[in-house]
Amino acid sequence: MSTRTIRQRVPALEVTEGAGVTVHRSIGTPALRNLDPFLMLDHFGSDNPDEYIAGFPDHPHRGFITFTYMLDGHMQHRDSMGNQGELMPGGVQWMKAASGVIHSEMPRQANGLMRGFQLWINLPASEKMSDPAYQEFSSAAIPEVALSAGKVRVLAGTFNGTRGVIEDPSTDVLYLDVALPANAAFSLPLDESRHAFVYVFEGSAQLAKDALSQHTLAVLDEGDTVDVTAGAEGTRFILVAGRPIGEPVVQYGPFVMNTRAEIEQAMADYQAGKLVQTRAAMSGH
Repeated sequence: MSTRTIRQRVPALEVTEGAGVTVHRSIGTPALRNLDPFLMLDHFGSDNPDEYIAGFPDHPHRGFITFTYMLDGHMQHRDSMGNQGELMPGGVQWMKAASGVIHSEMPRQANGLMRGFQLWINLPASEKMSDPAYQEFSSAAIPEVALSAGKVRVLAGTFNGTRGVIEDPSTDVLYLDVALPANAAFSLPLDESRHAFVYVFEGSAQLAKDALSQHTLAVLDEGDTVDVTAGAEGTRFILVAGRPIGEPVVQYGPFVMNTRAEIEQAMADYQAGKLVQTRAAMSGH
């Protein structure tokens, strides 16, 4: 048994997205362009409405999946598939854009804390032009596993025999929200073939005895076990892992394909009003 250590620390960079929303990005930056199959990780968190009220008006996607996890606040989702979703505290949304989706994510609050994550997950070439799909689940639907000290919310994948609500067949994503009290320990067996990262968003922790501070993403090295110990004030972090795709990644803004020609086609389709090719139904509760 070998414990995974920290291969790379990536401090989150403050960037502006949508109509002027402040987010903190770790994957998708000059320090870490991607971590196959993950393309981007944005952490948004503010109680200042000026930093989130403008939201994310209609914008296109093709060739990948967006996975949104709301910690606090209320966002409304609308898309070209005809879905309308209400992302409330603790809720989760998985949107497979694939061949093409246009959607918006707009705040449904004018004050208070808005906090959460959006992860972009790549699709293999065989799935990039497939039909879109959508999954959304409320906080009540997400299973929680009690630890001897602390708890784990299982959003996707399996932890201690408990299966998460989101199904991600292409890359078999594991997505855990782990909360630990002061000095508590957490251990997880993890297949060596999966790329993985940890992002601490409350408190501090040690990962394989290396300190990990808040708002820093840790890319995990090879190994078959993840060991995390909470700091003196406790910690809360997401642990995400996925099966790498191993294909070329060509990205231009909201389009992620395998070749430059496919990117040019996506741009042409969008400009011609042909990006959305197929509608798909929503699943979840």
